[in-house]
Amino acid sequence: MRSVARDRRVLVVNSIGMRMPTRGNSTHVARRIVRKLRSVAKFVRRPEPDFYVMSPLPLPFYGSPFLRAVNAVLVRAQVRLVAAFLRLRTPVIMVTIPTAWDVVAPMRRRSLVFNRSDRHSDFPEADRGAIEALEHRLLEHADHVVYVSHALMAEEAPRTGERAHFLDHGVDVDHFTTRPEHEWPDDVRAIPGPRIGFFGALDDFVVDFDLLERLAVELPGASLVLIGDATHPMERFDEHPNVHWLGFRPYDLVPAYGSAFDVAIMPWQDNNWIKHSNPIKLKEYLALGLPVVSTDFAELAGYADRVRAARSHAEFVDAVRRTLADGGPRPAAALRESVLTRSWRSRAAELVALAEQRGR
Repeated sequence: MRSVARDRRVLVVNSIGMRMPTRGNSTHVARRIVRKLRSVAKFVRRPEPDFYVMSPLPLPFYGSPFLRAVNAVLVRAQVRLVAAFLRLRTPVIMVTIPTAWDVVAPMRRRSLVFNRSDRHSDFPEADRGAIEALEHRLLEHADHVVYVSHALMAEEAPRTGERAHFLDHGVDVDHFTTRPEHEWPDDVRAIPGPRIGFFGALDDFVVDFDLLERLAVELPGASLVLIGDATHPMERFDEHPNVHWLGFRPYDLVPAYGSAFDVAIMPWQDNNWIKHSNPIKLKEYLALGLPVVSTDFAELAGYADRVRAARSHAEFVDAVRRTLADGGPRPAAALRESVLTRSWRSRAAELVALAEQRGR
């Protein structure tokens, strides 16, 4: 959207959640609620010219049709107010999360684009029935449905037909460039190599923490460096001196941390969420020239010459061990070169051309 904002005025409406965090079903409940309230308190920000971000105050009730309707009216009123102020009279509306359907359904628009980045009804904390119904309404009424997963696109082809389009993720190739060792942050430079690294959200419904612990046990001579917020108890790694969880680090510093990795990993769980995924992280790793080892999932088929995929814990550990020994299947320069044409700017141009076609 920042790339789109170079040529169009853009209003990003921050995520309308799929479920209120609750004890027993969610992790770090208080922290997540406080973070959302801080975002709402800012209401509207303007990080760049013609690029606006608003955080409406929603009521997180999606199981009850009546309460969903009340919530939709509340959020829609806020969005319409800001859109009117920005003179966005008949915008292209792009929906990235199913709970937005109740809000946007009656809004005047040029076209409606459903960015089908994941099957959100598979999200563990979601009210599956309610979210699935919203997904179906969007699949039925969107003028265009944009996918990053060939697997999900194929499964939903009977619903979408010619309205379906594959538009892969991009990568900020200027940002994700290798930093020399003297620019590495002190905390990661102090960790002994070789370093097996991961950056991103350490969510317990995505990351296979048993696999991470197995890596730590079977490769005691290597350091496992984990960067990102965690929704999983990280105390389980306290007994492993070669595991270093550094917590959250700002986006601006992530390439410097990644540059210290000898091998980058994507240790995903085997579930429906991952089956239909296409992590942006993969292209960020490759832009840094890092050899990558990942658990297998459908979208990896296009990266077979660059990424070592594993179908079991034993294969994963062996692939990491081999990569530490031989540096991976392709040189760092070749890995980076393979994603140089995948900039967000090029993706934004494709999206604008598609979205500004008139609706059905």
